[in-house]
Amino acid sequence: MANTRTVTVINGDGIGPEVMGATIRVLEALKLPLDFDHKDAGTEVIAKYGTNLPHETVEAVLRSGVALKGPTGTVVGGGMPSANVGLRKRLDLYASLRPVKSVPSVKTRYEDVDLIVVRENTEGLYVGIEHIVVPGVVESLKIITEKASTRIARFAFEHARKLGRKKVTAVHKANIMKLSDGLFLDCCRKVGREFPEIQYEEVIIDNLCMQLVKDPSRFDVMVLENLYGDIISDLCAGLVGGLGVVPGANIGERTAVFEAVHGTAPDIAGKGIANPTALLMSAAMMLDWMGLTEEGQRVQAALQKVYGEGKIRTGDLGGSSTTREFTDAIIAAL
Repeated sequence: MANTRTVTVINGDGIGPEVMGATIRVLEALKLPLDFDHKDAGTEVIAKYGTNLPHETVEAVLRSGVALKGPTGTVVGGGMPSANVGLRKRLDLYASLRPVKSVPSVKTRYEDVDLIVVRENTEGLYVGIEHIVVPGVVESLKIITEKASTRIARFAFEHARKLGRKKVTAVHKANIMKLSDGLFLDCCRKVGREFPEIQYEEVIIDNLCMQLVKDPSRFDVMVLENLYGDIISDLCAGLVGGLGVVPGANIGERTAVFEAVHGTAPDIAGKGIANPTALLMSAAMMLDWMGLTEEGQRVQAALQKVYGEGKIRTGDLGGSSTTREFTDAIIAAL
């Protein structure tokens, strides 16, 4: 047995503890050399710590190098900054990785969708650098740097090469934002020349939205700035059934956080009916990242088997199974 490795576990808010509990059960069933170190983050721990992202949680992830995280809530239009954004900044998790793939027997308007969204996480308009110029006038700054653009482009091309992907699409609005998005494209082009076996193309963001809805098979790996990436990753999730059936990861040079990308679903929290699929898929990605590729593939294969049989399904996908029943089926299929 390999040396035991610590994984920092962050339950999150709402249904977070339920889907995390289910996921930990599956990981424990694999009898992996993992030790789970539970830490807090999210709106539900503010009263305890005075913050939604305690310092000790960040320090724990820095020590372990890897975290598995449930959904955390964020107040809209006020309150503290997002715990997710805080983690990305504090740990320099510069790459958001969102694979989007059709799930067996989950019927949508599209079949055989297989896309990868690579989103830059640390800059751009989405980081929220804004201020009041005068009353009634707010300025929001979009920062694009050569360093960050080159780094995310290289991540996208290297990930494409690792998986044997054929094409990388850089997404932009350089026809309007000629300097900022223009710099992003320049960096993507330079990196692309180092990967001659991978086709490189550029698509304007609004055209991409139309083309994805018309025919998602046109695309393979997409690399985007922060705000564009957030929007497009959710659009792509909609192609395969929603955020409940896609995984997510935020990856840096030294640390990585694998997380469910759906919301906290407070309306069903505590009822035992939440779907743990997204977090299970994220855990499979985590295992692969940790070098436990075979075990990650076993989790994915179990999910494919249970979904393919179509007998056990939670309410969000039209079934009536509980979280425990779904998790039991996954464990039985391992």
